[in-house]
Amino acid sequence: MASNTDREMILADFQACTGIENIDEAITLLEQNNWDLLAAINGVIPQENGILQSDYSSETVQNPVFGPTALPNTSASIASSSSSSGSAFRPVVPSRQVMERLSRMLDFKVEYRDKTADVVLEDSCTVGDIKQILENELQVPASKMLLKGWKSGDVEDSTVLRTLHLPKHNNLYVLTPDLPLPSMSSQSSSQQESLNQNYMLIITHREVKREYNLQFSGSCTIQEVKRNVYDLTSIPVRHQVWEGWPPSAQSDSMTLASSGLTFPCHRLTVGRRTSPVQTVREQSDECTDIHMISDSDGDDFEDATEFGVDDGEIFGMSTALRKSPMMPENAENEADALLQFTAEFSSRYGECHPVFFIGSLEASFQEAFYGKARDRKLLAIYLHHDESVLTNVFCSQMLCAETIVSYLSQNFITWAWDFTREANRARFLTLCTRHFGSVVTQTIRTQKTDQFPLFLIIMGKRSSNEVLNVIQGNTSVDELMMRLISAMEIFSAQQQEDIKDEDEREARENVKREQDEAYRLSLEADRAKREAQEREMAEQYRLEQIRKEQEQEREAIRLSLEQSLPPEPPEEQSEPQSKLRIRTPSGEFIERRFLSSNPLQVVFNFVASKGFPCQEYKLLSTFPRRDITQMDPSRTLMDLKLYPQETLFLEAKE
Repeated sequence: MASNTDREMILADFQACTGIENIDEAITLLEQNNWDLLAAINGVIPQENGILQSDYSSETVQNPVFGPTALPNTSASIASSSSSSGSAFRPVVPSRQVMERLSRMLDFKVEYRDKTADVVLEDSCTVGDIKQILENELQVPASKMLLKGWKSGDVEDSTVLRTLHLPKHNNLYVLTPDLPLPSMSSQSSSQQESLNQNYMLIITHREVKREYNLQFSGSCTIQEVKRNVYDLTSIPVRHQVWEGWPPSAQSDSMTLASSGLTFPCHRLTVGRRTSPVQTVREQSDECTDIHMISDSDGDDFEDATEFGVDDGEIFGMSTALRKSPMMPENAENEADALLQFTAEFSSRYGECHPVFFIGSLEASFQEAFYGKARDRKLLAIYLHHDESVLTNVFCSQMLCAETIVSYLSQNFITWAWDFTREANRARFLTLCTRHFGSVVTQTIRTQKTDQFPLFLIIMGKRSSNEVLNVIQGNTSVDELMMRLISAMEIFSAQQQEDIKDEDEREARENVKREQDEAYRLSLEADRAKREAQEREMAEQYRLEQIRKEQEQEREAIRLSLEQSLPPEPPEEQSEPQSKLRIRTPSGEFIERRFLSSNPLQVVFNFVASKGFPCQEYKLLSTFPRRDITQMDPSRTLMDLKLYPQETLFLEAKE
């Protein structure tokens, strides 16, 4: 028995999956199933494509959930395991809260009489919202509209679009039984005139490079044109590939007058879609008579039994009739094998097909899962098998449908592999075991040939890769699109979490980078400051050294001059003397006696010996004011009238 906590979780999951809001009703349903969540869901929601498998089931790998017994008609959702244990798969069911949180944009093409309106809105809107938009587009009151074309039958205006589980692209039409029809007199006469006109169709047969000039009445249908072209070219209607029809020619039941053809002449091109029965039909068509117009039903011309080929031979024909295999056997390089696969696929089914990733399976993982979170995509693996009766229909009608091709190119990385040859099959199963585990490998191994082709939807996880869906070949375009959309919604929820984590991680890294940059700039500033201080100290030291050297030089000169001075004569000497009193710039006085016969140079040397060289100072007399340093130093003091005494002063030169 489940604990109270487990029961609360089971109850919440059951309400989220079934939409039952009444708690008492939900508990009653769970108790009837002994609190088995998936059994209770299966009892409330009938499973059209198989029964969900319980996590607690004792099923083993030999009878997998998604094998031919469990899922006869549909794709399966499986969760891959990075281990090789034999645990059962769990279907991935998005919760109601996730589905409500992830709104989708839906496209509606609405036809009303001769008008067409395109409406794009979120699936959280209601049917009434569509009518409000159409009221402005079509000028028809919303209350008078009957909106038809819903796959689930008539719906109320209050119905939320999400509850209808619609594909992305939808076609609807409007009926207004309460409104009178517009006057049709002029319109009907114009249409009748167009129906009576003859159109010249210049049709080029692409393969044989031949042109046919055919005249048809405007009342002929496109289907009748194609039948007559079958008579001329031996290309059955269902194998005809046309170019040149106007975009408005969307149905073979349309008349030429209403299809939008250029009047009076219109050019078209027709070719053959490559198929495995092409050789048989070409041999059988040699005896076919050519005629212009056939009154017999087109189905008679398209019946393969006309040539002795039954339906089983059409879809299950041996690969010997094909020009070349989809993929070489034992290819050493996966990229080269996929190049051949893409080329052969294009030659068989046309150029409108998914863009297959050229490279190894590991490289496709790298491309899809390991970029930035915003750029990540789901991985779709297409497993082809030429011997399956479903392959041609699946490829031509589902995989090459424009809506599927467009959706895959926008949201998926598509990788392909050919299961036809045993060596290629074994090689993929080895890759599958390595990347998804033995459980997924066993599921694929047990698929019968007639259940191919397979379409695997892979979502990258942090620790492993998860297989969301395995879609089998017996599906429809709408079901395939719904499976892809469901997988995309699950992926989008995970992607938003990854984007949030990545943004937070990048924010932390940005902060760390900014801190590291600020620290680096601080270190550089400190280093620059320290270097500037060192340079300043070095400069100061250099200047100090120069100053010291200059002082030493001056001191040496001073001592030399001092030693070269003649001795000061004694005061009592009878020889004439000059007593000079010299005032320094600081206000001090220097006195000394000289012989009147001494030259002026002796005075200069004396002053210089006291630290006042003549190169830096001027020696001036007062009355009269004279610059003694400008006089001839060889003249005597007597001649210069510096006798018997004189007061001089020193002044720094400018």
